Amino acid sequence: MADLVIRNATVIDGTGSAGFKADVAIDGDRITTVGDVAENGDREIDAAGRVLAPGFVDVHTHDDGALLRHPGMEFKLAQGCTSLVIGNCGFSAAPAIPGQEGPSELIGVEPTWTDYASFSAAVTNVGPAVNAMGLIGHNTIRALVMGLEKRPPTDAELDQMREHVGQSMEQGACGFSTGLIYEPGRYCETDEVIALAAESAKRGGIYATHMRNEGDRLLEAVDEAIHIGRSAGLPVQISHHKSAGRQNWGKIGQSLAKVDEARAAGDDVTLDVYPYTAGSGPMAQYFDVDNVNPDLAEVIRFASCPAFREYEGRMAVDVAAEQGIPVTQLIRDVILAPLGDKTVCIQFIIDEADVEENLRHPQMMVGSDGIPNLNGNPHPRLFGTFPKVLGYYVRDRNILGLEEAVRRMTSLSANRFGLVDRGRVAEGLFADLVLFDPATIIDTATYDDPKQEPDGIDLVVVNGVVALENGTHARSADGTAAGRMLAYRA
Repeated sequence: MADLVIRNATVIDGTGSAGFKADVAIDGDRITTVGDVAENGDREIDAAGRVLAPGFVDVHTHDDGALLRHPGMEFKLAQGCTSLVIGNCGFSAAPAIPGQEGPSELIGVEPTWTDYASFSAAVTNVGPAVNAMGLIGHNTIRALVMGLEKRPPTDAELDQMREHVGQSMEQGACGFSTGLIYEPGRYCETDEVIALAAESAKRGGIYATHMRNEGDRLLEAVDEAIHIGRSAGLPVQISHHKSAGRQNWGKIGQSLAKVDEARAAGDDVTLDVYPYTAGSGPMAQYFDVDNVNPDLAEVIRFASCPAFREYEGRMAVDVAAEQGIPVTQLIRDVILAPLGDKTVCIQFIIDEADVEENLRHPQMMVGSDGIPNLNGNPHPRLFGTFPKVLGYYVRDRNILGLEEAVRRMTSLSANRFGLVDRGRVAEGLFADLVLFDPATIIDTATYDDPKQEPDGIDLVVVNGVVALENGTHARSADGTAAGRMLAYRA
């Protein structure tokens, strides 16, 4: 007798193939049958023709600390996400020195661990609701080794950074990430990145990058990312691909053409995107307080602002007008205030046509890039990314087909980041599954009311255990759940 049988489903298996009618039986943490299931299950669920797909893989998250702060991970489970890639943009929770502050508020947890293995153990101990796979962040290891110094590393410092990457890969990380727009990564030369990416390459890992520029110098940044992958000998993942700033809208086609050209020449380059026209991140990283960019200042919204909680959820231009000061002055005042450097902002910098062009590209995965600071008004992508793609861009806009969208969210992502036996609905694979109604699935999170779970997702199964059903999140009696820290290609 199977532990769980889901009957009368339209199975979209994650390969891009057309959906088909089937029952799915689960025993333990694995799928045992896809087809006609004659046996009864200890638990039976009637899918009533709704879509049963592999659990979604969020390839671009900053949930390293959230796995410990919010182990229920409700904002990801409710979207149908069963696995996450953490450690993006050069910021990872490990390695760390307990008691030493890291380079970014993106982690948000005081470390008790020292390396990737002990961080993984800490996550495992809290029993997270979802699976996670980690990248090792360049900003993290550079700050650990040489602080925020604006110089190249010495040979000894570079060797230390190499050791951190190599050790983390041996302990199960999937690759090396950079955030070359952020401090301290912005101070490095390309050769430094190549040397560290090569440590990931030695162990079959990948290179994921928030490139050095996503606006005026986007095309040069794409060239650098491709050059790094080619020189270090490893696959490249271009994170949250965009062309930022009105003056750069429309460059996405040129950027994607560079990716296609590189792939045709034998380079392994893929990308991810979030389906919104605004980005989000630590505000102090985007501005020179002595020369605040007025164009960027005018499109800033405060998400989390511990120095001025009353600003949260408001546009900077509106606050500035209310105070009778230039918006550039407001931005400067906020950043320089006590705790001002902890401000997270939302920037409306992306063209809708570029989002759609990104989503049409066959090598484009989906990543939320949400910052899991649940204070204030976070970017709605934290709660809404995957249902928005399926509801708005697939059903309403017909930008891509349902089976293809599911492939980009599942098998393409699982294969890229080394999540073994995940990303497809097939016998013998892990039972990470999501049941949804393609006619009703939609995000409900908005910029004004962002902490809202989506509609149309009825069931999420993680490693064979029902984690979400009809809006109710389930955890065991001891407070743990079925998620796991995953080891790369293991």
